[in-house]
Amino acid sequence: MLRPTTPQEVQEAVLTHPRLRPRGAGTKPALSSPKEGEALLDLSGLRGILEYEPEEFVFTALAGTPLREIEAALKAHGQYLPFDPPLLGKGATLGGTVAAGLSGPMRHRYGGVRDFILGVRFVDGEGRLVRGGGKVVKNAAGFPFHRLMVGSLGAFGIMVELSFKVFPRPRATRTLRATIKGLEEALRAVEKLRLLPLDLLALDLLPPATLELRLGGFPESLKARLERLKALLGQEEGLEEVEEVAEEEAHWQAVRDLRFLEGSPIHAKVPAGLARIPFLEGLPLGPRRYLDGGEVLYVGLEEEGLKALKEAGIPHLVLRGAQDPLSPKPQDPFFLGVKGALDPKGRFPLR
Repeated sequence: MLRPTTPQEVQEAVLTHPRLRPRGAGTKPALSSPKEGEALLDLSGLRGILEYEPEEFVFTALAGTPLREIEAALKAHGQYLPFDPPLLGKGATLGGTVAAGLSGPMRHRYGGVRDFILGVRFVDGEGRLVRGGGKVVKNAAGFPFHRLMVGSLGAFGIMVELSFKVFPRPRATRTLRATIKGLEEALRAVEKLRLLPLDLLALDLLPPATLELRLGGFPESLKARLERLKALLGQEEGLEEVEEVAEEEAHWQAVRDLRFLEGSPIHAKVPAGLARIPFLEGLPLGPRRYLDGGEVLYVGLEEEGLKALKEAGIPHLVLRGAQDPLSPKPQDPFFLGVKGALDPKGRFPLR
């Protein structure tokens, strides 16, 4: 196992090993476990916040920095990462989150990881240290390598440094849980809520027909906004407010950490959407939750469920519990063209 602590040591590792598998904290083992012929590149020593300017709402950190360290630094200045990175409580790192393209439930309000990344430095397959993007919000020069890295699973290079923009934390948050009569009615409610300017931090569907809605903002406005939500849902029964601050925060932290998947041998992320949800609900799926107004599904599976996804041709990314984590394999000519330019020797597997 290789454990570099500087970008230069990463360059050396790339130039001396024909096949490499980078790993941060190992919170997504299906993506970071080396296969035969691959050298494991442990990036956990490549950690630390290099620059943080609270007044500019930007920071730069090394790729192996645990998300919890970044969140603590931001929280001290009343700021946060609005894309709500998952598995933070389990030790996930900044680089691993970007490589896997993972965002949490509060991405619903402002967008996913791709909307907040400003720049990246990475080592390509030729051992070159490449920069894409910049360190400030207005820097738009150069080819957008930083956005290509989101969800690339390390196919283009090994990230060593990343820059992000951040936002002020909501002053207060409240959660409303609504149990609807059935899946069809729940999907109609989600579609209605998505179209209205409600500024929801999160809008999740828990099958078969429970919605969880999270609001954030000034404490004095939340009560009126909750009452409006109740009126829009058009039902008096099946509504529950989570009023205790500690309980509400602990609940959403558990969602971010995907604790609802614990006990399932396979954990996967699946692109969903309201039109696809009824079909997905007919498959043998385990514990699951649709985030971002139904756009993204995190699901626990047995082998039967994974097979059903493959046979139905549903794209998915396995985070834990399978040897073949990505389906389908990348075939897009643009993706393969960038791959060929940055990694002509194939040092970084396509997973």
